[in-house]
Amino acid sequence: MTEANPLLAPTDLPEYAAIRPEHVVPAVTSAVAAHAEAMRQCAAVAGDPSLLVAKDLADVALGRVWGVVGHLLAVANSPELRAAHAEAQPIIDAHMSAVGQDKALYQAMAAIDPGALDSASRRAVQLALQAFELSGVALDGETAARFTDNVMTRSRLSTEFSNAVLDATQGWTLDIADEARLDGIPEADRQSMAEAARQAGNAGWRISLHAPSVMAVLTHAHDRDLRREVYAAFNTRASDQGPLAGQFDNSERMRELLALRGHAALMLGHDDPVAVSLASKMARDGEEVESFLTGLARAARPQAEQDMASLRAFAAQELGLSDLEPWDIGFVSERMRLALHAIDSAQIRRHLPLDRVLSALFMLVGELFGVEFREGTAPVWHADVRHFTLHRTGSEQPVAALYADFFAREGKRGGAWMDVCRPHAEGGAVWPVAYLICNFAPAPPGQTATITHADMVTLFHEMGHCLHHLLSPVDVPSVAGISGVEWDAVELPSQFLENFAWEPATLKAASAHEETGEPLSDALIARMLGARTFLAAMALLRQIEFALYDLRLHRAAGGGNAPDPQAVLAAVRAEVAVIAYPDWHRFGHAFSHIFAGGYAAGYYSYLWAERLSADAYGAFEEPDADRAMLGARFRDEVLAKGGSRAAIYNFIAFRGREPENAPLLASWGIAA
Repeated sequence: MTEANPLLAPTDLPEYAAIRPEHVVPAVTSAVAAHAEAMRQCAAVAGDPSLLVAKDLADVALGRVWGVVGHLLAVANSPELRAAHAEAQPIIDAHMSAVGQDKALYQAMAAIDPGALDSASRRAVQLALQAFELSGVALDGETAARFTDNVMTRSRLSTEFSNAVLDATQGWTLDIADEARLDGIPEADRQSMAEAARQAGNAGWRISLHAPSVMAVLTHAHDRDLRREVYAAFNTRASDQGPLAGQFDNSERMRELLALRGHAALMLGHDDPVAVSLASKMARDGEEVESFLTGLARAARPQAEQDMASLRAFAAQELGLSDLEPWDIGFVSERMRLALHAIDSAQIRRHLPLDRVLSALFMLVGELFGVEFREGTAPVWHADVRHFTLHRTGSEQPVAALYADFFAREGKRGGAWMDVCRPHAEGGAVWPVAYLICNFAPAPPGQTATITHADMVTLFHEMGHCLHHLLSPVDVPSVAGISGVEWDAVELPSQFLENFAWEPATLKAASAHEETGEPLSDALIARMLGARTFLAAMALLRQIEFALYDLRLHRAAGGGNAPDPQAVLAAVRAEVAVIAYPDWHRFGHAFSHIFAGGYAAGYYSYLWAERLSADAYGAFEEPDADRAMLGARFRDEVLAKGGSRAAIYNFIAFRGREPENAPLLASWGIAA
């Protein structure tokens, strides 16, 4: 009985609290069997346009089961769930590999007459055929079997990589008994540390490797030794270095993944994993991406070098630090920002209660896109999770829904992300549902949660992704919302919405001091805007460093080679970085975006899409811009279209021309 397994129960939304690890393997086995039968039926009606609908619906059904399992692994990880996921993963990987190599199904879809389809369905078929080709549908015999083994091994290694990062993050804590060591750390962060210690049954304060705790120390702690200790623990996670050296080491997984990706590329007829990655992206080839990134680096480096020199001078003259180290940079930057711009990030945080920021975000979304969020109830996986329905302005009928999980906790993967819970289907009778996940510092008991302005920007970013999913009425799930969007364009809506988190009207609406209720003053907002590009060239070079590392690592993996990730990173840093990192620094070992996420040979996508987003937002900055009209056009031509049209055409339909580079550099405060 499917009702006995909550993962298979025909409920409107997943019953998260009822799902147990023992449900996972039976549910996946059942869902895979149903999907296999659906694929067999699709292959039997070659050329029939209805098979696209049937395949999409079957994919959605399978995706619901496996998607919920993957979601829970990210937000409610436990040893039991991890073991169940590990047992189920080969089942689904083997099945999906078989589907990707199903020649009969491929030929059945290839036989569909494009003239019998609407534009969204034509795009869906085109992308499906491309996915078959990148899944090895042209392979036969031993080569096909090796490709399947390759896919399954890569999937396992990626999960193991992510688990190792989580284990390493949770495996290190530092208990502080002497409060003097916390001098400089804001009271809100100290309270969170005290609460963490209390929950562990200890007195004093507990520092962890969760982002809010790390950032509080590296940005504010006067104790230099404390900063170094936390920096070293954080930047050696899951590696052969640091306080947990070797315990969760990802070194071998990284090498294996790179070699496997290289071998897979060869089997598909490509030179390297970069060529495979770019086959479905906007960028044409690795040379174009390399040129894009190195061009940005040349533009940013002179200013970044000046910024670094200024930072060193300030550290020496004002703080007595003659030898500026990486663990000092966040602290010195914060002191310099305060000195030059009178910007105290801790003070700004006291003006940003999360609920107030959320209300301002919802108000902005309503003004731009003609929709409103209303909080309600739904099955959740943790007591902190909130649920909202999305409505056209003034309408009682929901058109979409959103789960929001804001706070860091044990068993939850770090970072922030959006994911799909459910796609739009059946002409809107089935609403799209999204997950919005952050890792903000939780409030101490009985107090109101406040967030930093950087957190606010992150929240706006992830909401942009969510709206891309929620506001797409395309009735073909495989190209609705974020589905089918080129990976180097999928960040356009998220980065676009970030800009509004800097607008004075939004900052006013989002702010209310935790004691006085006063919003941010005009003078403080002006100083925030003046400091927006403070040390920005250094930050841009950091993003270029990540992207070049990813690109060159995967180009070096061509031919099935297993390049030394640390050597590649060192070479990239020697070329573009202005910060001298210690030899023991192991950034790549926790770089989940490329080793356990969807950004392998594609991390450049953030900057590529930011070029689009900066240019798109420029329309709202033009004199006499009709923001309501522009918001409606962005909704209709970008968000609503989703993946049903190539991203470049979505951009041109909104902006009236192809994208330009100057707005991207200007947004970082760098002259073109």
